[in-house]
Amino acid sequence: MSHPTKQFKNPVLNWIEYRLPIFSLIDNSVGSGYPTPKNLSYWWNFGSLAGFVLVIMIATGILLAMQYTPHETMAFSSVEHIMRDVNWGWLIRYLHMNGGSMFFILVYIHVFRGVYYGSHKKPRELLWIIGVIILFIMIITAFLGYVLPWGQMSYWGATVITSMLSAVPVVGDDLTIWLWGGFTVDNPTLNRFFSLHYLLPFTILGLVILHVWALHEHKSNNPLGIDVQGPQDTIPFHPYYTVKDLFGVGVFLIFYLYFVFFAPNFFGEPDNYIPANPLLTPPHIVPEWYFLPFYAILRAFTVDIWGITAKLQGVVAMVMAVLLLAALPWLDGSRVRSMSFRPRSRIFFWTFVANCIFLGYLGGQVAEEPYVILGKISTAYYFAYLLIILPFVSRTEDVDEVPESISAAVSKQ
Repeated sequence: MSHPTKQFKNPVLNWIEYRLPIFSLIDNSVGSGYPTPKNLSYWWNFGSLAGFVLVIMIATGILLAMQYTPHETMAFSSVEHIMRDVNWGWLIRYLHMNGGSMFFILVYIHVFRGVYYGSHKKPRELLWIIGVIILFIMIITAFLGYVLPWGQMSYWGATVITSMLSAVPVVGDDLTIWLWGGFTVDNPTLNRFFSLHYLLPFTILGLVILHVWALHEHKSNNPLGIDVQGPQDTIPFHPYYTVKDLFGVGVFLIFYLYFVFFAPNFFGEPDNYIPANPLLTPPHIVPEWYFLPFYAILRAFTVDIWGITAKLQGVVAMVMAVLLLAALPWLDGSRVRSMSFRPRSRIFFWTFVANCIFLGYLGGQVAEEPYVILGKISTAYYFAYLLIILPFVSRTEDVDEVPESISAAVSKQ
């Protein structure tokens, strides 16, 4: 029989620990019993910040679901009811609405940081793949939630994006009708989207638990990208990184709550405050800002090739733009993890980041020249970086000298 090793002054805590060693588990996961590389920078705060926002999104989502009515004639008015009549309803909705944008900001930075410092490389491949799956489900969940206010942009955004399924050969039309629950975006569609939007965040939470489990198996990567070689390279997670994370939460809350209280509609579209009207198409249909890079990729394909429609090409490219990230552990063939020691990879990486931001800009523009040709060029570079540039440069470039150990590098500073 195993016995708990952690002892407390409080006899109640000892009684619980003996029967359910949950406090030992916490200590070994995020406490003084969890050794962590001693050189982690603030770039490592974004993972915990994303988890913090996920909790806020689930909590506020549950509260909003208590007042929301998923019916085509009442959805828009129920949102207005939440904003005007429910005690603190405006605050809950603005926390949830802007929390979605905050979540994507944090996760995008978290992903780019992982690519730069080689957090996808052996032995953390599965950790990375689970993270990409989380991102993919996040995108689906956010799209479903965007439809729920049932404003003009919600309705027409749902119509445009879901109709893309019709491009799938053979079963496309049937898939679209099944998703709609009929022959157009209507009440059955809204019910489906509400149900899935409520369910998927708990799926994300389960995947986050797997993500953290995989992280703890081989511990965190670090800015040098080298393995821990002994106790001299680590420090306890608590109190050193718990304090660092709490400081990060404080700074982040200033940023987050500024939008909640002073610019709550900064990330939104004015047309979404107009009730959905199937007979009136908005002049310019755009999704939320965090979908814009993928929307630009979708629109970059305008010509049918070898019998493959432009619509199908765009849909496949949009999906692959996310799923290809899961192949990074094998596309990046460098023997050195961190791009801090890979000068050529570093240049192409920052060009890739700038290109992703530019794709986001293009996704928000009207589908006319010069935005169409620029979208094609940016889309080409996106896939060229992942499939050609990164594999070639990572295997052929000369790398700088890597420090012998974390402690040796830290002691030089």
